[in-house]
Amino acid sequence: MRILVLAVGKLKDRGLRALVDDYAKRISHHARWEEHELKDGTDPEVTARFHSRIPDRAHVVALEVLGKPLTSLQLSKHIESVQMQGWESMALCIGGSHGLPKAITEQAHLQLSLSNMTLPHRLARLVLAEQIYRAYTILKGQPYDH
Repeated sequence: MRILVLAVGKLKDRGLRALVDDYAKRISHHARWEEHELKDGTDPEVTARFHSRIPDRAHVVALEVLGKPLTSLQLSKHIESVQMQGWESMALCIGGSHGLPKAITEQAHLQLSLSNMTLPHRLARLVLAEQIYRAYTILKGQPYDH
């Protein structure tokens, strides 16, 4: 399966970039990892940018502060279910400073909350990468999840 992260804004901080890249490398042992950074703009512009990057056969996950909170185990089971259902990709959508466009959130198969607190997009990307890696280690029975 392909894990596709679509995020508004660039990850400019070298330290955060190195951490996300480290998790991306770890995830690549389990799934194909791709990131696409989208330029911010008006809601219609950002919506069009997301739509141009979301594949037809993708399970769409919108990261929303008011989304469904999942434990790491629940996230791993969700990923397993998506794979078992034959989805080719999981597109994880992260908004910019104004959040995700409503059209993207409404299109999503899952609205996921990483925290009840609002996270900046760059930090959300790091937390998401770590949790995706953790989910795969849970599914594979590897000792990371302790």
